[in-house]
Amino acid sequence: MYIMRFLYCFLLVSGVVLGQNEYPKDYFGQPLDVPMQLSGNFGELRPNHFHAGFDFKTLQREGLEVHAVAEGYVSRIKISTFGNGKAIYITHPNGYTSVYCHLQQAVGEVGAYVDQAHYKDQAFEIELFLKPNVLQVKKGQTIALSGNTGSSEGPHLHFEFRDSKTEKIINPLLFGFDSGIKDTKKPLISALYVYPLDGKSVANQSKRPLLLNLSLQKDGSYLANKVVASGKIGFGITADDYDNVSFNKNGVYCVQSYLNGKPNFGYQFDTYSFDEMRYINALIDYPKYKKTSQRVQKLFMVNPYDLSIIKTDQSHGVITVAPNLTSVCRIEVSDFFGNKSIVSVPISYDGAAAIVDKETVVSNYFVKVNKDNIFAKDNMTVFFPAGTFFEDFEMNFNVKDGVLYLQDDSVPVFSSFTVSIESDQYADADKSKVYIADIDSRGRSGYNTTAVKGNLYSTKTRSLGKYLLKTDTTAPSVAIVSSIEGKWISSQKTIQLAIADYGSGIKSYNGYLNGAWVLFEYDNKTRKITYTFKDNQVNEGANDLKVVVADNVGNSTTFETHFFRSQK
Repeated sequence: MYIMRFLYCFLLVSGVVLGQNEYPKDYFGQPLDVPMQLSGNFGELRPNHFHAGFDFKTLQREGLEVHAVAEGYVSRIKISTFGNGKAIYITHPNGYTSVYCHLQQAVGEVGAYVDQAHYKDQAFEIELFLKPNVLQVKKGQTIALSGNTGSSEGPHLHFEFRDSKTEKIINPLLFGFDSGIKDTKKPLISALYVYPLDGKSVANQSKRPLLLNLSLQKDGSYLANKVVASGKIGFGITADDYDNVSFNKNGVYCVQSYLNGKPNFGYQFDTYSFDEMRYINALIDYPKYKKTSQRVQKLFMVNPYDLSIIKTDQSHGVITVAPNLTSVCRIEVSDFFGNKSIVSVPISYDGAAAIVDKETVVSNYFVKVNKDNIFAKDNMTVFFPAGTFFEDFEMNFNVKDGVLYLQDDSVPVFSSFTVSIESDQYADADKSKVYIADIDSRGRSGYNTTAVKGNLYSTKTRSLGKYLLKTDTTAPSVAIVSSIEGKWISSQKTIQLAIADYGSGIKSYNGYLNGAWVLFEYDNKTRKITYTFKDNQVNEGANDLKVVVADNVGNSTTFETHFFRSQK
């Protein structure tokens, strides 16, 4: 038994060493010519996901050359208005794929191929899967210019490594990218919380989570104030990491907790799959995050979930505090370079009653995570398949004045559930304009793809909150940014239009120059579509432009104008 425990502890602690030896260190080059500085690292905690790669700073501007980090072939191209924006995937002969995102534009042969695909599909948003002999690239070849497309919040290059077969994402530091980063700074543990984990548990006379004070010790570690408890408790931390050159906070690489010297809960950001992304909402204290934007990383699992990076003992990090026993919980937070911060928490038993009770929860139902749950009232029904949530919870469900009140967004949802609303107030001719809308905390309405069968409207969603039926009969608005009506615009490089829809939202936008489809690119940050002049798409002299914009329920607006242009 002792040998088994020793081996378990050894594997947990030395996993970083074993993991780092699996990957080639000198095979890949850098994607940019500028010195490596990160604005986001691998595994960093983001809304509904762990960060899948590196965010390289690009001198706060767009247009830097982006290079293939090794020879290979372009295996995938995806152009989207959200998410990764314009992205290029290169598969390499050694079994890995590199990914380059938020690009301004592809260049060279890759750029020409993308342009042809836009016109072939007559769409700005495209996704292409290429065979190995179509677009081959060499190491260091310029494939694109850096940008700020998609959901990027500023100019940068998002970069990833993936296993080509499994599609698992891998920490770039494992491929030797650590050589470009200087880091002598310890991670910063800014908060430590103790959690009573059931109705019978008490910690420091409270049934609510409590913030613990930390005292710096002479050896550089921290000592938390003593936890006096009974029943089942767990701990959570808020922690960030910093390097010597980027001057911004990043996510931590490794967290490991020990109970009386034995590892009981830990995780390390080496590799994981995209299917695991939403487990971030189980790892963090999600209600606290929704209320305060603070991400507390829980070092326990009340209801175990399948996040592969977590290594735990049979208790899943839950500590049972019993009479006549004292314990010490030690929490170690490390970065990839071996810098480490340590907190020790003394724990002892006390059976005294709580002074601070649990928060009052307004609810009329109880949801069991491992069972199918159906709730119905009046004309509205909600179906939660087993596994929709991470943990059991008390739910407030009600229907009032045509609005479904479904708890609130402080409860994290793992997989989709179905909301159904029955209504006979719409004629058959009007049903295509009806959809199920969600209403956020600011009163803003959101569109949900809605199926209609007779008088039943249904949608699949992954958010709790308010839902109701809405009708959208208003067409999108379309306005040209700078008028070109009847003008000579020979020196103008682009035409821009502002488009918006305040009902169901924009679904499509298509431009036609002299009757032929032309590419308009959409920027979701500015809500503008842009056409860039190309010599073979414009007539010498008079030209007619038509733009058709449609929303999600079929309302459309057509904008038309004419202009003059000379190519000479």
